[in-house]
Amino acid sequence: MGAPVAQQRALAAYGRHLGTAYQLLDDVLDYKSDPATRGKNLGDDLAEGKPTLPLIHALRNGDDEQRATIRLAIEQGGLAQLGPIVVAIECTGGLEYTAELARCETEAALAALDALPESLFRKALVDLAQFALNRSN
Repeated sequence: MGAPVAQQRALAAYGRHLGTAYQLLDDVLDYKSDPATRGKNLGDDLAEGKPTLPLIHALRNGDDEQRATIRLAIEQGGLAQLGPIVVAIECTGGLEYTAELARCETEAALAALDALPESLFRKALVDLAQFALNRSN
């Protein structure tokens, strides 16, 4: 017979939180990872016009010039202004803000596992969450 409903809900919550944490970290790595090891160029999300959380944070907290540069880059796509945008993200703490939210989401994923009994499977889920949080590419 399947897992009790509480355990199924716990696994669903774990998956949601871990997925969110993973995406947030992916957003951070889009602006600070090594393209050779990651297999993805810096600013790929920006080039596609995707407003990721580091960009949104910089839009909320940057000065008028930074906000205008970011808006234009999102609207037009491309990497013509990548340098100033990375500076804006760094100056406004966008990477740290996003990484902290990823850490909180990982903690929520781990807390969801409290509803599960101790087992090798639960330990594997804990290890997966910690690996995802600490990845660098």
